Amino acid sequence: MFHIGHLNLLRVLSEMGSKLIVGVSTDHFNSIKGKDTLVPYEQRASIVAGIRYVDDVFEESTWDQKRDDIVRLGAHVFAIGDDWAGKFDDLSDLCEVAYVPRTEGISTTGIKQFSRAMIRGELENVLRGSERVSEIVGALLGKVV
Repeated sequence: MFHIGHLNLLRVLSEMGSKLIVGVSTDHFNSIKGKDTLVPYEQRASIVAGIRYVDDVFEESTWDQKRDDIVRLGAHVFAIGDDWAGKFDDLSDLCEVAYVPRTEGISTTGIKQFSRAMIRGELENVLRGSERVSEIVGALLGKVV
């Protein structure tokens, strides 16, 4: 779920170097990480590639590929949101590791939780509405008989 926090992150990352290359997780890798994929990989990669701050996109399919990606791409900086702070310090022997602050008040998790709550609320309203319709129909049928 791409949101303004992601765009802000990409903007900040693009200012950290001369070229921004972004790894986009495959659907399978997201499932390994316990994340639901709402938009298929190909579409997510196209969206990210279409952002003016991004120079190139590559497929991220495992946790272990980061070291190889840094070497293969000749990266001088590995940067990621600060919600991952400390998790990739082991890459600092290859390049600078930077954790970028998140956009205040926005997160994919928060958006998903809000969406689920809205859906549950709508379902509850539909169920209440259908119960009320059943009551009315029953009352009408009771009066007709």
